[in-house]
Amino acid sequence: MKRRIAILGSTGSIGTQTLDVIRQHRDLFEVELISALRSTELLCEQAREFDAANVVICDESKYGQTAENLKDSDSKVWAGIDSLCSLVRSESVDIVVGAMVGFSGLRPTLAALEAGKIVALANKETLVAAGSIVTETMRRHNAVILPVDSEHSAIFQCLLAAQGNEITKIHLTASGGPFREWDRKDIAAARASQALKHPNWDMGAKVTIDSATMMNKGFEVIEAKWLFDVKPSDINVVVHPESVVHSMVEFSDGAVIAQMGCPDMREPIGFALSFPSRVSVGNRKLDFASLGALHFSAPDFKKFPCLRLAFEAIERGGNAPCALNAANEVAVAAYLKDAISFYDIAKINEKCLAGLNFVKNPTLEDIFETNLEIARIANGCIN
Repeated sequence: MKRRIAILGSTGSIGTQTLDVIRQHRDLFEVELISALRSTELLCEQAREFDAANVVICDESKYGQTAENLKDSDSKVWAGIDSLCSLVRSESVDIVVGAMVGFSGLRPTLAALEAGKIVALANKETLVAAGSIVTETMRRHNAVILPVDSEHSAIFQCLLAAQGNEITKIHLTASGGPFREWDRKDIAAARASQALKHPNWDMGAKVTIDSATMMNKGFEVIEAKWLFDVKPSDINVVVHPESVVHSMVEFSDGAVIAQMGCPDMREPIGFALSFPSRVSVGNRKLDFASLGALHFSAPDFKKFPCLRLAFEAIERGGNAPCALNAANEVAVAAYLKDAISFYDIAKINEKCLAGLNFVKNPTLEDIFETNLEIARIANGCIN
């Protein structure tokens, strides 16, 4: 039977690439649900191409326009996050692709897990902000999280090859972003338009800026802690500019298993949708003879202080990672508007962490309160 897919954030980078995988394998997958925040035109195009049964526009002010555009189609149009949370629980959904950007992805992800769904998770902020709550919800409802991030998909694939042998270290690879070889003074003056020019990956604006600050890698450290039940001290970040080795796991005897491939997000997306099988996704294949040298180096925490802050937040635990995520969302949005400088992002993040009302064992209510409180403080810093 075809696997019925719900894509939360279908108009973004991960969402559009997920649809491209489905486009190549109509015999294996069908689109049950797609959603977007406010990109009505593209959402309606996707609904028509893939005959989506349900379409959710999360910005309720866009409902009328969306419904009008799809009035002659078979798609049912809904509005708001509450509708999205309800629809992902449906028995007509087999796999939920969590591709929404930011903290907004938390509620529908939890709803899908509570319904015992398979969640192909690309939304970093869900595990960063509420890792203990998300993983406990998954276990309690016998749900499954399959990682879509290329690094975490790589670790997952390496663990499958490990056949149950305990790992001693996770090596998360990082491209280093567009500023890897820049001097700190030049990075300090970098505009958003420069930070958005990632050398290897095609990603959305927010994730691309996070890659430039290396906050993206910091968030992946936090994700890895929850996904693979390891201590932060067992996670190592290594800069690998070619982005060929997507991550590695190390064992007690010193052996290391790595997962390799060309930098194309359709590969981990396809693996999550088809697991445990593999499907072709039309990506470029590695040509080892032409690769030449592969390079690895330690990250520079002075040039990229956001990575240090992420390690500090997960070591502190509680609601500290949630606070870091909330501050970073506000700061990155301001940087994208050229309202602050590059290193102001790290300064705002650090100030918000220092002023946090710390909760050691946060409830979901605490997480939402922390997100609102820290967003307010971060906006105050900017203003």
